[in-house]
Amino acid sequence: MASNSFRESKRGRHAQANHDVGDFNCSLKELRSLMELRGPEGITRIQECYGDVQGLCTRLRTSPIDGLGGHADDIARRKEEFGQNVIPPKKPKTFLQLVWEALQDVTLIILEVAAIISLGLSFYRPPDAERENCGKAAGGVEDEGEADAGWIEGAAILLSVVCVVLVTAFNDWSKEKQFRGLQSRIEQEQKFTVVRGGQVIQIHVAEIVVGDVAQVKYGDLLPADGVLIQGNDLKIDESSLTGESDHVKKTLDNDPMLLSGTHVMEGSGKILITAVGVNSQTGIIFTLLGAEEDEDDDEDEKKGRFSKGGAGVEMQPLNSDDGGEEKKKANLPKKEKSVLQGKLTKLAVQIGKAGLFMSGLTVIILITLFMVDTFWIQGLPWVADCTPIYIQFCVKFFIIGVTVLVVAVPEGLPLAVTISLAYSVKKMMKDNNLVRHLDACETMGNATAICSDKTGTLTMNRMTVVQAYLGARHYRVVPEPDLIPGKVLDLLIMGIGVNCAYTSKIMSPEKEGGLPRQVGNKTECALLGFVLDLRRDYMTIRNEIPEEKLFKVYTFNSVRKSMSTVLKNADGSYRMFSKGASEILLKKCCKIMTANGEAKVFKSRDRDDVVKKVIEPMASEGLRTICLAYRDFPPADGEPDWENETDILTGLTCLCVVGIEDPVRPEVPDAIKRCQRAGITVRMVTGDNINTARAIASKCGILQPGDDFLCIDGKEFNRRIRNELGEIEQERIDKIWPKLRVLARSSPTDKHTLVKGIMDSTVQEPRQVVAVTGDGTNDGPALKKADVGFAMGIAGTDVAKEASDIILTDDNFSSIVKAVMWGRNVYDSISKFLQFQLTVNVVAVIVAFTGACITQDSPLKAVQMLWVNLIMDTFASLALATEPPTESLLLRKPYGRNKPLISRTMMKNILGHAVYQLTIIFTLLFAGEQMFDIDSGRYAPLHAPPSEHYTIVFNTFVMMQLFNEINARKIHGERNVFDGIFKNMIFCSIVFGTFVIQIVIVQFGGKPFSCVGLTIDQWLWCVFLGFGCLLWGQVVTTVPTSRLKFLKSAGHGTQQEEIPEEELEEMEDLDEIDHAEMEMRRGQVLWCRGLGRIQTQIRVVNAFRDTMSPYEGLETPESRNSIHNFMTTPEFRIEDSEPQIPLIDDTEGEDDAPTKRNAAQTLPPHSKLATLSSSPNQNNNAVDMIAVLPACPGSPLNSLETSL
Repeated sequence: MASNSFRESKRGRHAQANHDVGDFNCSLKELRSLMELRGPEGITRIQECYGDVQGLCTRLRTSPIDGLGGHADDIARRKEEFGQNVIPPKKPKTFLQLVWEALQDVTLIILEVAAIISLGLSFYRPPDAERENCGKAAGGVEDEGEADAGWIEGAAILLSVVCVVLVTAFNDWSKEKQFRGLQSRIEQEQKFTVVRGGQVIQIHVAEIVVGDVAQVKYGDLLPADGVLIQGNDLKIDESSLTGESDHVKKTLDNDPMLLSGTHVMEGSGKILITAVGVNSQTGIIFTLLGAEEDEDDDEDEKKGRFSKGGAGVEMQPLNSDDGGEEKKKANLPKKEKSVLQGKLTKLAVQIGKAGLFMSGLTVIILITLFMVDTFWIQGLPWVADCTPIYIQFCVKFFIIGVTVLVVAVPEGLPLAVTISLAYSVKKMMKDNNLVRHLDACETMGNATAICSDKTGTLTMNRMTVVQAYLGARHYRVVPEPDLIPGKVLDLLIMGIGVNCAYTSKIMSPEKEGGLPRQVGNKTECALLGFVLDLRRDYMTIRNEIPEEKLFKVYTFNSVRKSMSTVLKNADGSYRMFSKGASEILLKKCCKIMTANGEAKVFKSRDRDDVVKKVIEPMASEGLRTICLAYRDFPPADGEPDWENETDILTGLTCLCVVGIEDPVRPEVPDAIKRCQRAGITVRMVTGDNINTARAIASKCGILQPGDDFLCIDGKEFNRRIRNELGEIEQERIDKIWPKLRVLARSSPTDKHTLVKGIMDSTVQEPRQVVAVTGDGTNDGPALKKADVGFAMGIAGTDVAKEASDIILTDDNFSSIVKAVMWGRNVYDSISKFLQFQLTVNVVAVIVAFTGACITQDSPLKAVQMLWVNLIMDTFASLALATEPPTESLLLRKPYGRNKPLISRTMMKNILGHAVYQLTIIFTLLFAGEQMFDIDSGRYAPLHAPPSEHYTIVFNTFVMMQLFNEINARKIHGERNVFDGIFKNMIFCSIVFGTFVIQIVIVQFGGKPFSCVGLTIDQWLWCVFLGFGCLLWGQVVTTVPTSRLKFLKSAGHGTQQEEIPEEELEEMEDLDEIDHAEMEMRRGQVLWCRGLGRIQTQIRVVNAFRDTMSPYEGLETPESRNSIHNFMTTPEFRIEDSEPQIPLIDDTEGEDDAPTKRNAAQTLPPHSKLATLSSSPNQNNNAVDMIAVLPACPGSPLNSLETSL
């Protein structure tokens, strides 16, 4: 009867398709208020208004079985009536805002002030005072025109500041655009399973409309609000909305309301979508947040903005208990900055301090010399009329001081990091690495250990049954159906048909002659394939017994390790089919089917025989073993207590044990060999049994024959790491992990414990940097804890992807090796840039300082310095940061956390080249006029015209930088600096472009650049002296670093031990240990805060990261555009919960045997795992909300879910 009414309503809907939009018997407002109710209130409302969920379906013109018809006009009308499933993104920053931010840089502000004062004073004419009376330096300018040109220097400085600002703003703008593009790509890949026209299809999340019937399964992130139509053991984690970490059980008779942005932690079901986009619970909160941003708007406007689609937004849900805590900040663990960032910030602050000191010294010496010279040596009195001239001199000295500072502070560093990371991220997309957090890319280069999953990462995740133990016989190949007793065969086919998720199925191959496609949980697909191999069809059984008729389903999780389905027979009896990990399920069997189709008693002795003769041989060949069993409940025994699982799941009859093969990916052994050569240890952490794991590890090359390595299972691991009280001890872990290569039958907690144990260990220097791969919901905690988390793009659940830093779009281990290569390349690029930048810094600062002190004027003028700064910073960072990686990067050991950024070899190069450059510059400065037979430019008066002499000094200086840029391409002391130079066209074009611009500046720069045109001879000399850098580079390389004992490395990461106790206590309140802040506290060099630019300029990263507050900085591009990404926004961390961690399993279907102890373990609120629930760490913005991820068994259909 029910189905007839749906057919009717379907026909009715087509008939009404042309009517006006109001033909749904349900308004948006009505549905919205319905979704704000919870539990029993919701049920009461549904019963009062619609009768039941079927009634609601009828009102929304949809069928609970066939879903919507899927006609374009119907979908369009629904979108118009109930809204689309998108949340409009926040506007990106405008170019002007970015310009304003770039102007906040302290050094630039100081320069601007100096330039403006200089401009003002240059227009001042002292009345009648004879200039000569004000001292020698002021006089000597006969030409009036020259005096009038005094304003040019100030104007030129302002102009160059404008250039720097525009370049910075443009860089930020283009990077932001790039990341938004990347983000929208991620979003377009998000799909969800709905039923339309009776067909199960996957559609983009944004295409979901009210009235759709969606299938939900473990590991899903719900993209819209809905009401449950039918569910099996469905449990939802609603902590993102309510802050309650307990999982909420959803059933038709106690709580059928499902909300967007919540995670499915167990079970499966069908829901009717009732609210999408801005009208869903998540959307409403976003709308309120959007409103808070514009707090200046008056209240009325605010009210107006909320009424979207005619329904006034109830502000109530936010003011209720749920939302109140949103602003509370829980006690969060301090998150270290990424390794590289920590080192860079520290280095930049040190350089900044040195620069500040030098520039202060320069100004003081200049002013003192001037005073001594004018008032003491020349013996002039102080004349009031001369005051402006003296001030002009002071301003000139001040500008020189600031220029020294500008050159000393490496503002190019953040730019280099940013460009290097952005470039790498773009290229890594091609290598199947989708980077979600920028710094993960660079951390990966330091990785020393990889803890990898087995299924799908090391193996192909294409399961097939290859052996079976049936009717007391062990078949080495799938048996012919006529060898199997009819009764056993029927039970087997029926059991597999109904006791596999209905979302798992075998589809016809995409290409002719290809392999059939496996959709859904791969282990279940293997069993369904087994049915097809026995020449039977599981679909006939599924058609006879649709999902709605299943009496009860115990879905798979990592505690049960099995899945069972109960059917009710016509005579009132029940039959239950079970499947699960063989050694666990066999313990619950008391009978076994024999060759003649009869059940005989199965004693523990028989069980040991089966384990020894069947299960262990299968496992040693790398097969996963699954046991299939059933049990009858006769009507005479009365209704069993279905909630008491232990009683239900005993007394089973074993039907068969199958061995499932999952072949190793062909490219994995080679990739693992490359990792080992690069000094990275690969460990396998799997839920499979130990023999299977050992066999696969040997095939992959993780275990070499004859090696002394550990292979243990979860139980043994826990026994070894816990003391008598059952507490985990770090020193016990330290005894195990260095040798551990395979951890089998591990629970999610074991994986997390291992990762944490390795990361916290101090046994080996340097500290380990750990990467983890995972695909299941239960891998979430470990992915989040690790330095870099890799989630699988094809087989991974949404939860795993949210917790990860990098998504492997092809689920392939060899892509991880590419990520290591790119990570090391980022590190090297930044070291190359530093080597180049610091050479220029050292030389420029020393030249400006000594020149100023000896000749009372800097040989390099402010504008020239700014140009050099531009070459150094922007251009060099572009040129050196875009070097492509080479295989040779994998031939060295990882740098580790404490390796200095500037090695002793680099320090040798920096100082060696500085010596050459300084020698040349000082020779030219003090003897250049004799060599070139030109007028000396030293001791020029205040407004003297530019001299050839100083132009040659400037030009030679720039030429030397250009050639040194080629030297900087190699940092490990290689001889051939031209190696692979033409593979990097960006580098070649930048060096060439800079050269051309330099010619233009020198020949036509004139007064603003303090340059005079040079002759061909002079040019050739400049180029020749520059070219000498390359030759000198070979000399420097020849000197062995080990001989130079005085060399120190620089740019270490700060060790926790280096931080004094008091400061550690002060830092308790901070979210992040900022090493730069500590440096500043010690030196109280507040001025250096301007170096905050080192942080702020990495605003790209902020584009990805902005976790500070929803209203500052850049929006996380991923956060607003789709409701699917709701959880990714930090605004919703309601952090007062103590996550109880149910340990539930992953897509590895039948994996993991946790011990009872793990089964319902709750952690103390401040234990490391509990804090996972939400750490608004500034680095890994996006996904800090995971309340601690339990699990997703075999996410059917998610193989398609986000494959890029």
